[in-house]
Amino acid sequence: MKKRDWSVYLNVLILLFFTLFFIFKKNYEFISYTIVLGILIFVLAKSDKIFNYSKIAKFGFTIWMLLHLSGGSFYVNGTKLYDLILIPILGEPFNFLKYDQFVHFFCYVVLTLFVYAIIKKMSRKETSKKLIGFISVLSGVGIGAFNEIIEFLTVVFFQATGVGGYYNNALDLVFNTLGAMLGAWISLRKYK
Repeated sequence: MKKRDWSVYLNVLILLFFTLFFIFKKNYEFISYTIVLGILIFVLAKSDKIFNYSKIAKFGFTIWMLLHLSGGSFYVNGTKLYDLILIPILGEPFNFLKYDQFVHFFCYVVLTLFVYAIIKKMSRKETSKKLIGFISVLSGVGIGAFNEIIEFLTVVFFQATGVGGYYNNALDLVFNTLGAMLGAWISLRKYK
């Protein structure tokens, strides 16, 4: 019997803390995210037995989840962490480089590490690693687009306005893509 990975317990503990925090604050937008994250933790834990995800992917998931949930929870000098500009490179309407953009980038680096492991396991041994990397990038970008649909639905159903408008959505897609590209590059280097 394979013992359970420490990251599963840590992820569940983090998720429980933030779920209670969001319930107390009546933050329904982020309560919906905790439900999605709970399902994702379950799916990753179960599928790890098949795909044997890398430790860096699992550790990265834990860090990303902390970054994401903190972004909707905490404030710095009256500014929600997700709205905080880390490095003021471009001003309005882009507000580049925000905490939100960094989290999107980091998320899709990590997510693509998982995707690469799945595609590699399902591919024939003679399949080009570069092709696996390319398909991993496309998969990461597709999942990123699906994530933006989820964000849109939270705006529609919860009248949440914290997600942002058109520029925010487009920049999220750009940072998702850049993260997916770096995640595939890391995977290619790791599995060389």
